[in-house]
Amino acid sequence: MEPVAAPALDVEAIAAQFPILRREIGGRPLCYLDSAATAQTPEPVLAEMDRVYRQSNANIHRGVYELAQEATEAFEGARRIVAGAIGAAYEETIFTKNVTEAINLVAYSWGRRNVRAGDRVLITHMEHHSNIVPWQLLCAEVGAELRYVTVDEDYRLDLDALDAELAREPKLVAVAHVSNVLGTVNPVAEIVRRAHDAGALVLIDGAQAIPHLRVDVKEIGADFYGFTGHKVYGPTGVGVLYARRALLEEMPPFLAGGDMISRVDFQESRWNALPWKFEAGTSPYVEAAGLGAAVEWLYGLGLEAVGAHEADVTRYLIERLQEVPEVTIMGPVEEPRGTAVSFAFDGVHPHDVAEILGRDGICIRAGHHCAQPLMRCLGVPATSRASIGVHNVRADVDRLIDGLGEVRRVFGT
Repeated sequence: MEPVAAPALDVEAIAAQFPILRREIGGRPLCYLDSAATAQTPEPVLAEMDRVYRQSNANIHRGVYELAQEATEAFEGARRIVAGAIGAAYEETIFTKNVTEAINLVAYSWGRRNVRAGDRVLITHMEHHSNIVPWQLLCAEVGAELRYVTVDEDYRLDLDALDAELAREPKLVAVAHVSNVLGTVNPVAEIVRRAHDAGALVLIDGAQAIPHLRVDVKEIGADFYGFTGHKVYGPTGVGVLYARRALLEEMPPFLAGGDMISRVDFQESRWNALPWKFEAGTSPYVEAAGLGAAVEWLYGLGLEAVGAHEADVTRYLIERLQEVPEVTIMGPVEEPRGTAVSFAFDGVHPHDVAEILGRDGICIRAGHHCAQPLMRCLGVPATSRASIGVHNVRADVDRLIDGLGEVRRVFGT
């Protein structure tokens, strides 16, 4: 049977839902190609956050009056939306500040109880700093060893190297679902299977996956899975950690204070039920409501249709970049791959490339992308990176290529 094609998106109508895309810079319409850093925010998300602030702004889980109950329902309703979207149970879905806090929660709460001197934690050379530094701190504190899986010449994980490291019996494997630099889509279900066979738990950084791929944490088999709200068309200040209930029940709280307790006595306290045990203090309930609206909006477009559209624009981006003689793409050019495309422009620093493009309203990222170890493996200090969102079209890519022509003119390459 032939596969059913994903329905086409009305991208013009989708783009019209992003107020910021109506802005002009340097007399030119904004061309936003940096969704991998922060995705822009559509009207339904702005409207939901505005509604809560204007109509139902009150501290959650505390008041019995109507406003407080409405705010609590907005917060917990968002949790139900997010949990349903990723195939998680409600009590296994914890709101954090971002994926960085989600990973730190695991490193501090699970890691400091389970990783001991002489143990190993295994990560990869393509990780974001947020999936490196917490494990460095943990290993330094307890005397464990931090090990790395290498990246091969095709910019994909070396699975033979993974197997060799798994033979050393690490306690945990932490891996990005999709690289924020290379665009590499890692075979996370296969990695989980191999890691579990070796007796290791697996944490997956899903920040670059959730906006583009349909993720079912149970099907993947992840022990921990985290992502960030502002990369999935939601607000900043809110993220998500999924963790298996059995693990959460054994883990001590990460932060302590109000709302994560059931009883406080003079010398000891008892913890709240899941998931609130890990949500100390007043939670970002307006931001959580915005995240719920963002997930509902994105999934309402049809995630398969979104993925098909973004893959088409990403393919076109790679084709056009390959036409520029001075450009070297740092990442897979063949699918499967994500929507972030990093490149080096021969003889021109990425910051200069981004600054010249920015004069005409073309927004790309330049720098080490919070992945300095990977940059060292690539042999470069930094790269330029264009990344595709649901609102981007081929004309945005054409503007980027025209802008790179201006870079060539300015630097005489």
